[in-house]
Amino acid sequence: MLKLFNKNGAKPDDTQRDDDVVIDIRDITKVYQMGDIEVRALNGVSLEIRKGEFLSIMGPSGSGKSTMMNILGALDQPSTGEYFLDGEDVSRLSESDLARVRNQKIGFVFQNYNLLKRTPAIRQVELPLIYAGASERRKRAQAALELVGLERRMDHLPTELSGGQQQRVAIARALVNNPAMILADEATGNLDSRSGAEILQIMQRLNQEQGITIVFVTHDPWIARHTRRLVMLRDGKIVADEPIPRPLVAGKDERPSEAAEMEAIFQDAYYGGSEDEYN
Repeated sequence: MLKLFNKNGAKPDDTQRDDDVVIDIRDITKVYQMGDIEVRALNGVSLEIRKGEFLSIMGPSGSGKSTMMNILGALDQPSTGEYFLDGEDVSRLSESDLARVRNQKIGFVFQNYNLLKRTPAIRQVELPLIYAGASERRKRAQAALELVGLERRMDHLPTELSGGQQQRVAIARALVNNPAMILADEATGNLDSRSGAEILQIMQRLNQEQGITIVFVTHDPWIARHTRRLVMLRDGKIVADEPIPRPLVAGKDERPSEAAEMEAIFQDAYYGGSEDEYN
């Protein structure tokens, strides 16, 4: 396998940031104080993600994966180190500035959809635009819903939509502000295999046709194989950062019967580990 990145996520010959870098994390740590015990969730992580990348982040329980996602999403800040998102250092911003960054630069897609129960799809997608004080909100929301194939469901409530359709609304909402990246946390976790494949198809199409940068956080090696780069965390450090040479095509490639063997391959990249960590 061609190795393009070293284990801390930086390119070997990279000495300075360039305009193609959307995410530039430099030696970040995150330390939590649990009474008298100091828990180091992240321990000197560096990572670069360029415009138009589609990558997955994996890690067993306790690896720092959730902490990494929270920092990437400007939901939390590192204890030390720097985090540049689309050229802006967000590692020391105030809460109000972090809220601005989340609204303007990050599109979130969560496992549980996070839709308002009594609000139609078109209004769900308009919400980030309302918070941003943007103009032409309905037109932009309609365009985002059309991108995910919901042009005929714009006035439907969440209770009138399937799980896969609700997740498409969430994707449209994530897209509507033209963010620097989409951050998807277990976006297929609550879906059946068919609906999950449809969501992966949409993600692959948005990345390939629209050039949207997507970071997919998942525990499932098979889901990760649909992305083009895999970052693996263990004990608060990046232990592997590899391109995926032949990404699976959503809707065409079936989940293989030798899934256990595939998981063993990924566990090897962690340098071992017990099977129950991946459940």
